[in-house]
Amino acid sequence: MNYHKYYPTDVINGPGTRVTLFVSGCEHLCKGCYNQTTWDPRAGHLFDQQMQDQVIADLKDTRIKRRGLSLSGGDPLHPQNLNSILELVKRVKNECPDKDIWLWTGYMYGELSAPQQAVAEYVDILIDGKFEQSLADPSLRWRGSSNQIVRDLSDKNQIQILEIDE
Repeated sequence: MNYHKYYPTDVINGPGTRVTLFVSGCEHLCKGCYNQTTWDPRAGHLFDQQMQDQVIADLKDTRIKRRGLSLSGGDPLHPQNLNSILELVKRVKNECPDKDIWLWTGYMYGELSAPQQAVAEYVDILIDGKFEQSLADPSLRWRGSSNQIVRDLSDKNQIQILEIDE
C-alpha cells in the first residue's frame, strides 16, 4: 500500500487531536473530489513497517494526547489497501486500545466485501458513500455530501447512524 500524506497531529479529520493517514488508491473517482491526487494506488510513498511503527508511536506519545486514528484517502478500503489497513487497525486496537479509529470510504457499509468487512470490525466510526458533488454541503460535519452516512460501529451488536450536523 502507498500513502499520500501523514499528519501526526491533526484536529480536522475527526474529533479531538488525532493521527491521520491519507492512503493512495481510489476507484470511485468522484466528480469534485478534493483529493484527486490520491486516486492512483501507486502515488505517494510506500507504507512500510517503519511508517506503521511511526503511527503507533505517535498514538502512544504522551506529550500530545491523541484521541485516535483517522484513515482517509483515496480509499482505505480500496482492494490494494486492505491487507495493510487490516494489519494497521488490528495493531492499533491491540497496542492502543484506548484510541478510536475513524475511516472514510466511498463504499457503502451494506455492500462491503468480506475483506472490507474484516477491516470494519476494527473501526469505531465509518463514514461511507461516494462524494456526490450535487449533494455537497460545506456545513456538514465529517462528510462532504449529504448522501454520505456517519455510522457508529463501536457496538457491533447495535450499529447506529449518527446525526451530527450542526
